[in-house]
Amino acid sequence: MGRANTLNRQQICGYAKKVAAKGRGKGMLKEELQGPEVCKDPVRLTSYAVGVNILKQGEDPQLKPAEQYPEWLFELNLGTPKKLNELDSDSWEYWKRLRKENIWRYNRLHKGKKF
Repeated sequence: MGRANTLNRQQICGYAKKVAAKGRGKGMLKEELQGPEVCKDPVRLTSYAVGVNILKQGEDPQLKPAEQYPEWLFELNLGTPKKLNELDSDSWEYWKRLRKENIWRYNRLHKGKKF
């Protein structure tokens, strides 16, 4: 019984103290995070793939003429995804989009429900 009292007393008394953050007082200025520099040079933007190089050293790769790239690259849909009624019902994209919309619908219907 003595040990049970000790365990309960530790839980009730709340011996754990909150750790104070060092150097974060009211008088301290907050440091703002800086993002990467944005390139605004039109010549560099049209001749290099800016932002592709993820290494610290080296530079961005130079763009090649359009004839050296495959045809499918220029046929990619870069806009909004097509609606379900715009897709062919025999295509893989149609069934993938249908599954995704059904998951979204299920999640909306069951949002906030308890088990």
